[in-house]
Amino acid sequence: MRAFLTSSIGVACAAALVLPLSLPSGAAAAPQDARAGSPVPGSTASLPLAPLNSERSPGEATEQGLPKQDVQPFSLVGVVWDDADAELHGSVQVRSRSAETGDWSGWQHLQTHNAEHGADRGTSERESGTVRGSTAPLWVGPSDGVQVRVQADENPDAGPEVRPVRPPLPHGLSLELVDPGEAPEQLPVKEADTSRRQAVVADSDNPVTAEGGGTGAVAKPYKAPRPKIVSRKGWGANEKLREREFGYTKTVKAVFVHHSATGNNYTCKQAPSVIRGIYRYHVTSSGWRDIGYNFAIDKCGNVYEGRAGGVTKPVMGAHTLGFNTNSTGIAVLGSYSTVNPPAAVTTAVARLSAWKLGLHGINPKGKVTMTSGGSNKYKKGKRVSMNAVSGHRDGFVTDCPGNRLYGKLGAVRVSAAKYQGRS
Repeated sequence: MRAFLTSSIGVACAAALVLPLSLPSGAAAAPQDARAGSPVPGSTASLPLAPLNSERSPGEATEQGLPKQDVQPFSLVGVVWDDADAELHGSVQVRSRSAETGDWSGWQHLQTHNAEHGADRGTSERESGTVRGSTAPLWVGPSDGVQVRVQADENPDAGPEVRPVRPPLPHGLSLELVDPGEAPEQLPVKEADTSRRQAVVADSDNPVTAEGGGTGAVAKPYKAPRPKIVSRKGWGANEKLREREFGYTKTVKAVFVHHSATGNNYTCKQAPSVIRGIYRYHVTSSGWRDIGYNFAIDKCGNVYEGRAGGVTKPVMGAHTLGFNTNSTGIAVLGSYSTVNPPAAVTTAVARLSAWKLGLHGINPKGKVTMTSGGSNKYKKGKRVSMNAVSGHRDGFVTDCPGNRLYGKLGAVRVSAAKYQGRS
């Protein structure tokens, strides 16, 4: 059963996930808490967007947004809407005011096509009724002011003889302002717990055979050393946010590498806050059961436990639409379409991939056969031969993990194989 959320001002739990709070113009939303009762670190404020082109009704507006305004402190921002199946064909731009300097940033773009990150259609998580459409979140750092504008794209099917037509924006657009909160205390870095025991919630019956990799979770010869992994407790996860039960698939045949598209304007000391922000955005704003990624890596090469359930276990993530079954998702914090990932990042991806795939006897340089759960690249049920270490775009038509990071994956495969002791 899903763990629903309540707001700190007593809004019904389901509405806190599915509906934006109704506010007077220019007012800031009260933060949403994880559950009724004792306070928890962090909060999420939802600000419904309003039409910017006054000649249109809210349901037909092709431009929506909010003027500059003071808001409750936040560090991560995103835009969500009611229908998870609706695409936002347009641009989303935000400006934020630094809580430290009082200066306003320039306009920054949010990645609008984010549906490729998420649970597969037909799974209990995707069909829970709480999932919403969303942009990728953007890390802006501690801020106390915001401005946003959303504009629909011109209809490419409109001929030159007619006025450009902009399709309506998705219904129920709201700006999500996420305060990741402070960790309860400055905890020493601890490795992730490997002794999780709780009910298995299997989401798929896909076959688990892999070319050259054996079956199931039986350990095979070529193993790699386990890298240091910062536990959820280490990055300050509020465990009251997520669904209580864990979801597992049968094995791990492939690693899908992502970039979080949250921007590169963070320090490695801030990385736990970035992860807490993404976690809260995935659960509170987007309606997922937990953070979508199985692991995260910051730009200094530190590795973090993602979705709960045990880092050695085949935890079912929500990272590569259509291929979450029998895979694990690694998100590099940042945006790597035009920026090269640091060497520490690619080394960490290689070490983590070598270890995780080695637990299941998979050669990082090899190919595996995956069965699509349905994506815009492969129809549901299609069997696809993929690299054991793939980029998100290999399973879905998307820019993720960015050209610069994707271009490094060949070298990552070679290094990962060496870490396993393969030639």
